[in-house]
Amino acid sequence: MTASPFHLALKNDRIDICPVGTAKAIVSQHAAADHRPFLHPITAPDGMGEFTEYSPGHHPHQTGLYWGFTRINGSGDDAAVLKEWFYKKDKPAEIQRQVGRDFFHNPGENFWRRAAVDALETVGARVRWRTVYDLLDAGGESLLTETQTWSLQQHGPHLVLDLDWRGRAHGDVQVGAFAYGGLFLRMPFRPENGGRALNSEGADQPAAEGKKARWVGVEMPIPGREQSTQPLGSIAIMDHPDNPDHPTPWRVDAQLGVGPCRAIAGNWTIADGKTATFRHRLLVAGGGLDADAIEQSWQAFAQG
Repeated sequence: MTASPFHLALKNDRIDICPVGTAKAIVSQHAAADHRPFLHPITAPDGMGEFTEYSPGHHPHQTGLYWGFTRINGSGDDAAVLKEWFYKKDKPAEIQRQVGRDFFHNPGENFWRRAAVDALETVGARVRWRTVYDLLDAGGESLLTETQTWSLQQHGPHLVLDLDWRGRAHGDVQVGAFAYGGLFLRMPFRPENGGRALNSEGADQPAAEGKKARWVGVEMPIPGREQSTQPLGSIAIMDHPDNPDHPTPWRVDAQLGVGPCRAIAGNWTIADGKTATFRHRLLVAGGGLDADAIEQSWQAFAQG
């Protein structure tokens, strides 16, 4: 099957990727100067329904598909302190130092500053773009410069999004142990509609929570697809074997939010001046999870 061509348009703080001959974006990259970058919406190749959700009521800080570390340069790992204080806004200064900087729950200007956004390949079977942001300390200085380089193409009935994430440390940067943080996907889950997660080892939620896997996929009914022959939508996220500590443990929460999280296994560090690199692939489909197709895509990704 010949891949459909796309065109990419950068305007102001947003990149829209559309099939050639249409004006409706199939993926949008948001890249404001004072807000973390994120992808929303992501749709299926047929364009029916939004597969990502921005600021749901149960997790208003979440923004479709995004990257956000949860604890940077915290001074302590006392589980009791974290349990009592992590989600409180009025932390004493000493407790805040123990917790560290939280970029997962804080997407705004006091934490993020755009350095660049670039359209790299604007027309073709594959399009590419890049965002560069500084993650800020409490004084507004950069702790870490992250570069996200994305590509989008179509493989048969699937959209394929590839991410190369690089974080360069300004001073030693410790990512503190926590149950989630890093790349994260929020789909439009509603408890009355149901849905499921599945990992490469055959585990569903809650058995997949915190467990290592090569990939995790999520399927659920998608608003706007009710009349389709495929009312479900699905997205699988893959962990590349070159990533640190592969296969990574995963967050798989009760509302089917998912993301690979190296910090589940413990603290890890990016030394001053060094760069950490992670590669991930997303397979997006109209219809439910197809474990064989996901595995086949992961095998191709792993060899690249």
